[in-house]
Amino acid sequence: MAATSVRYHKRLSATSTQPVPATPRHNQKLSIALVFLCTILGAAAQILMKSGTQSTEASSPLALIAAIFSNWHLFLGYALYGLSTVVLIVALKYGQLSILYPVIALTYVWVTILSVVLYNEVLNPFKLLGLTTVVLGVAILGRGMKNSTPPSGPELPAA
Repeated sequence: MAATSVRYHKRLSATSTQPVPATPRHNQKLSIALVFLCTILGAAAQILMKSGTQSTEASSPLALIAAIFSNWHLFLGYALYGLSTVVLIVALKYGQLSILYPVIALTYVWVTILSVVLYNEVLNPFKLLGLTTVVLGVAILGRGMKNSTPPSGPELPAA
């Protein structure tokens, strides 16, 4: 079999003698669901961290960092961020980065909604327009995914 060259940057390329298998469509849907879960975990983490910073009496940045280990809201918020990162790593294994990563922008939507509900923050027309833009952008990318071929990442040559 002839060697094929995969170009993933203008200066970087890898040569492989094996065809790169496409990711099955069901794995792409799973990866989108996992990234959606990341957005919810990320929003919950933000709210917990906000709650934690409100309830701590740390007077300096160093004291606030130390409070992470003594304030359960802060600790749980950072733990959820860690869990979100692990879930994202799994999702990235099977999906298109150009589709998955913009979905994370939905975290802004959830945080804003939760901020209005929990902290009585004001949702002005500019925030509403911004949130609408994020949701429309993610929806447009999702529609574009239906018309694209399943991803296949660059396969590096064996060492």
